[in-house]
Amino acid sequence: MTASFIVPGPELGRPSAAEYDVVIVGAGPAGMCAALYCGRARLKTVVLDKLAPGGELLNTEWIEDYPGFRLIRGVELAQRMEEHARDFGAEFRLGTVVEVWSEGVDKFVRTAEGDLYRARAVIVCTGGSPRKLGVPGEAEFAGRGVSYCAVCDGAFFQDQVLAVVGGGDAAVEEGTFLTRYARKVYIIHRRDQLRAQPILQERAFANPKIEFIWNTVVEEIGGKEAVEWVRLRNVRDGRVWTLPVNGVFIYIGFVPNSSIFRDPVKTDPNGYIITNERMETSIPGIFAAGDVRVQLVRQITNAVGDATTAAIAAQKYIDELKDAERRARAADPTPSE
Repeated sequence: MTASFIVPGPELGRPSAAEYDVVIVGAGPAGMCAALYCGRARLKTVVLDKLAPGGELLNTEWIEDYPGFRLIRGVELAQRMEEHARDFGAEFRLGTVVEVWSEGVDKFVRTAEGDLYRARAVIVCTGGSPRKLGVPGEAEFAGRGVSYCAVCDGAFFQDQVLAVVGGGDAAVEEGTFLTRYARKVYIIHRRDQLRAQPILQERAFANPKIEFIWNTVVEEIGGKEAVEWVRLRNVRDGRVWTLPVNGVFIYIGFVPNSSIFRDPVKTDPNGYIITNERMETSIPGIFAAGDVRVQLVRQITNAVGDATTAAIAAQKYIDELKDAERRARAADPTPSE
């Protein structure tokens, strides 16, 4: 059972807090790997996420670049990671984390549901949210033809015409995935060449259902009850035209979910958290792992590598705190009664 107690502090009416050694924010691959290592170190650990454990794994049908698994479904890998972490004692709870802060050696995490957690260390594995195009019609048609997840929504577009926006791994991979449902997929990219991995490009170029539209951006998404067209502009010659489509899938990157800190941590200009080699942020005892952190590439293997380091560093940080407390008690000259 989770221990609770009244937390002293400056806020009047502060609720009682659940006490843990480590609170992990986010249950994607990084969060679940961190939970495994923290649990294995016999640290009392809880993982908080607003959705089911898995993160972006739940939006990926097949994974073929995770060592040890030639081919595995994203949902299955997520389930295996969660079970592994639970086997070592980690707890998983639903909660939308809205604030993380530090009060000396104590770290606090608050959720939108009103729950409060206190811990010696916090590991932030919040990933990111899809970057929006910011064009007219995008928000209006969200869920009515505008999507950011092919695995989630692709089956709704059987034998229809779709547009995919982007030129990286996600755009090309998800565009290829959509051809199993759609009769035609346009991949619209603002440049004249893709950024995706060569193997993904090869598959897309060989797919007869895919047509690339180069040097082009989306300026508007339109329709009546649902998406019916996109207005495009060629960035080289300025030509504008309307392309009839039934859906638009957007993959132009994502924005790191790094705005949950009461006292801001150091980030790069794009909002990605800057850490040291221990995955520690600019606030001692608060660590970051996975896609929310500054790094070159964003893969599952990166996420679990970060998380391994963060979890072991958190363990050492907590051990150092306990050692300091023992030394302080031993040096206390106050005689015992």
